[in-house]
Amino acid sequence: MMGLNKKDTSLFVVVIVLALLAPFFLNPFPTDSSMAQFNAGYPDLMQRFVIFGIFAVGFNILFGLTGYLSFGHAAFLGVGSYAAVWIFKLLTYNVLPAIMLSVIMAGIFALLIGYVSLRRSGIYFSILTLAFAQMSFALAYSVLSNPKFNLTNGETGLQVYANDPQWLHRDSLPDLPHLFGLSMRSTYEMTVGGWSFSFNTGYYLCAVILILTFYLSIRLFRSPFGMMLRAVKSNQQRMNYTGLNSRPYTLAAFVISGMYAGLAGGLLAAMDPLAGAERMQWTASGEVVLMTILGGAGTLIGPILGAGFIKYFENIFSKINDNILHQWFAFMPDGIEDFIVAVIHPFIGKGWHLTLGLMFMMVVIFLPGGLVEGGQRLARLLRRKKSDESPSADTKPAE
Repeated sequence: MMGLNKKDTSLFVVVIVLALLAPFFLNPFPTDSSMAQFNAGYPDLMQRFVIFGIFAVGFNILFGLTGYLSFGHAAFLGVGSYAAVWIFKLLTYNVLPAIMLSVIMAGIFALLIGYVSLRRSGIYFSILTLAFAQMSFALAYSVLSNPKFNLTNGETGLQVYANDPQWLHRDSLPDLPHLFGLSMRSTYEMTVGGWSFSFNTGYYLCAVILILTFYLSIRLFRSPFGMMLRAVKSNQQRMNYTGLNSRPYTLAAFVISGMYAGLAGGLLAAMDPLAGAERMQWTASGEVVLMTILGGAGTLIGPILGAGFIKYFENIFSKINDNILHQWFAFMPDGIEDFIVAVIHPFIGKGWHLTLGLMFMMVVIFLPGGLVEGGQRLARLLRRKKSDESPSADTKPAE
């Protein structure tokens, strides 16, 4: 189907189903139940699942295929956000021109940074990309916020104001990001029994883009271009000895990966028309590295799983506080209840990073291939168990 083999087609269908039916999958508990705390089917979080999934899929094209570890991809995320907000300020709130400019500007910026950074490899490449990202953060935070040419608005962040030109905006269109008049914040609520499901326009725009970008990543992975990138990762020196110049391939991968990051930045701005320098910080670059490794670097669906895993912990576990814990363990004697709450307290709320760090350590130690490897091991275990339980065929001795 669509030029994909059977295995890739199955994986592509899984991503389509997960993306389109996410409001059902992410709301497994009734709204009024005590477990509703773990529901993640509200628009803002679902949008972040998908947007950072796109970011991680793009990063995986560079890191997963070539082995080049970039610590500066947040720079392209920030460039994409700023470009989208400037479209909102100068032309229109329509998200399509904003997203297109985000991808183009991030691609140009990635070409410039990649041309310099890819002159080195290994840790030197990583340090160069980190240096460029921090310079970009410094420019956005201070230099480009100079009143003479205020491009970023410094620490306050770039946002849309009522007196902005918006030359192509009409009064009949909503005064917030939209797709040909359909507001990105438009949400339909469906109630079934004790469950409530939200179907948000902005989320489904992001979901469709995720599906398209995931399909593109599959084609890249299976193409001759992808094979050349794998050769770079396997043994770049031997590849150069054969007379093949790997520089154009790695630069192309870097630019494509940067364009994915710019697309994610543009979508962030499309969901909330604000761009700030904090999106360029080194922590944002480190986060996408964690997403890719946690899900499974070099795999197709791994980065999406890693992005969803981290964003879930960031938004759900960080909201759990002592009051919620006391409600959960109220059936226990007071002394035991207080002791359990005191033990769990450092791992929830503001301490969710500690929980994530411990889980990341467990994955790296026991599942070097990430969550995808865990799923593969579980599938092999179930198949082995099923084969053991099935009756063996009667055999006759050879004559």
